[in-house]
Amino acid sequence: HDRARIRVKAGRGGDGGLSFRREKFVPKGGPDGGDGGRGGDIVLVADADLRDLSAFRAKTVFDAKRGGNGRGTRKHGADGDDIVLTVPVGTQVTNADDGTLVADFRQDGLRIVVARGGGGGRGNSNFATPTRQTPRYAETGLPGESCELELHLKLMADAACAVLPNAGKSSLLRRISNAKPKVADYPFTTLSPVLGVVEVD
Repeated sequence: HDRARIRVKAGRGGDGGLSFRREKFVPKGGPDGGDGGRGGDIVLVADADLRDLSAFRAKTVFDAKRGGNGRGTRKHGADGDDIVLTVPVGTQVTNADDGTLVADFRQDGLRIVVARGGGGGRGNSNFATPTRQTPRYAETGLPGESCELELHLKLMADAACAVLPNAGKSSLLRRISNAKPKVADYPFTTLSPVLGVVEVD
């Protein structure tokens, strides 16, 4: 559970409102369409209480909500809710397409936005001018960022076992933890470090 691949998509911005004032004694009121809300972000937060990336085995696709549309009387659309995902300290996040490093969570509580929500569109009240007093158009919201990310948990251990080959390191680890390292009767059976979790009082 030290590797995971997730797909994140930030929310789209809300559309600007297309509206005109309607009052009893004002037959031709001016434009009053409000702006759309911005889309929700995808945020990763480091949590020292987590030990592995098993939380991303069941769900790997995360879509933030879009922003609300602007309405009449210059009402601003609601911003989309952010999605906050917690990862263990020591997690490195890279872009799955080109392998570039996106984030390195070295300390507890570190918060990084990996996909930003799209901006909301402006309502028609923003486009009124002395020569164009009744604009009948508004902007649409911008799409949010989306990407596929690779999560790698760096090996962080409180204790390490390193002795001569065929000394029983893997056998010991299999007995005291749920790790499943390869065990065989020839030297250098284990070619890469194996992490096991042991709870003690």
